[in-house]
Amino acid sequence: MPISPPPNILLIQADQHRFDCLSVNGHPLVKTPNLDRLAAEGVNFTRAFTAIPICVPARNSLMNGRWPHQHLAIANWDTEAPRPALDDLPVFSRRLRDGGYYLGYVGEWHVHPDKSPTDYGFHEYVPGTDYVAWRKGKGLSPRPSENGLFGECDPHITPGQSRLAWGADHVLRMLTAHGKDAPPFFIRWDPSEPHLPNVVPEPYCSLHDPGDIPPWPSFPDPMVGKPYMQAQQRRTWKLDDWTWKDWAPIVARYLGEITLLDAQVGRILDALDDLRLADSTLVIYTADHGDLCGGHGMIDKHYVMYDDVVHIPLVARWPGHIKAGRRCDAFISTSIDLGPTFCHVAGVDIPDTFQGTSLRPLLEGAETNGRSDIYSTYHGNQFGLYSQRMVRDHRWKYIWNATAEDELYDLQSDPGEVHNLATNPECAGELARLRRRLVAWMDETGDPLLNGWIRPQLLEGLKI
Repeated sequence: MPISPPPNILLIQADQHRFDCLSVNGHPLVKTPNLDRLAAEGVNFTRAFTAIPICVPARNSLMNGRWPHQHLAIANWDTEAPRPALDDLPVFSRRLRDGGYYLGYVGEWHVHPDKSPTDYGFHEYVPGTDYVAWRKGKGLSPRPSENGLFGECDPHITPGQSRLAWGADHVLRMLTAHGKDAPPFFIRWDPSEPHLPNVVPEPYCSLHDPGDIPPWPSFPDPMVGKPYMQAQQRRTWKLDDWTWKDWAPIVARYLGEITLLDAQVGRILDALDDLRLADSTLVIYTADHGDLCGGHGMIDKHYVMYDDVVHIPLVARWPGHIKAGRRCDAFISTSIDLGPTFCHVAGVDIPDTFQGTSLRPLLEGAETNGRSDIYSTYHGNQFGLYSQRMVRDHRWKYIWNATAEDELYDLQSDPGEVHNLATNPECAGELARLRRRLVAWMDETGDPLLNGWIRPQLLEGLKI
């Protein structure tokens, strides 16, 4: 049933924010009072997953509601497979604009190398790269960048001069310009943070003593019985001899930057209150994917399907529609479910090409969407093409690696995904069951890798 008047929608999609790095999601140290407030006043989805743990494909899936192997933008631009998504796919933003919404976009784009959000229906676009010129115009020294992906403190700025505060300022400007009789808005802020390297101003850079940072459940990982590529990635990044003492300062800055991001979210929530827009606005916070950040002794997000990179936060508040303080354990694929959700909430038609399911019933109180498992994909990036498919249910996770050993994890006994059980004869039944589930999903989504060689490999136990 359409909602009258249609609600405003505010989407905040961070870059590389792990699910377990919210206080409300159980991290013992990270300070996220404003995101916790959003969860307390709305719903916290505890089983939200990305369709692919890499920027360009995930962000295309969010726009066009299709899996990467369907829209074909399967990797970032700096790879051997740089290509945009198929032309003329319906996107949720054009549906919202045609439905009378004002659309504003701030921050990171990563959807098309040549087209901007204004080519996808947005009225206004403020690229995150504009921060460099803004900073220079303020007479501030350039952002330090001498430490690779490992991060450092930024001694040249205050928190209010950070890229995060600058992005939030533009969101606040758009909100303030929204007049009483203006059309409903869809405002999207995609900060580049907390993506490594975390170059963070004080006091956030030193917010946590590295000595207090507990190791991730996945650290250490001896990489026994796992694909060669994982150990090779550690060696390529020159990390294979790192101890937790080496990782802890990097994780400390990552957590500090999340708290700086949280503070900017708080400014936006306060503005919604001050402008009397809170009751008419659906607010969603999520991320495109997670971050290893030392998990399994690795960095960034490539060549793995661990929960460190595929499990992400998803918190929503919608006064009058979402009962405050709810927790929902339904499986969500944010990359393909959010587009249908925006259309459904706005009262516009959901494109037939969209693959996801609207979250509106879950937002309004339903406990399940009928899913018993969730899927994710990967196609390769920094070190060449490398096909992976994942199916995960409440207890088990299976990863099909097309050119490497398969992986099977019992998440109940091994939440850190350290022990690969794919060759354990006691787990053969679970392995076969999950392979059948994966084949059914690949069939359903038209995955081109489900060919005459792969199907019997998975269904007849021919995988080595």
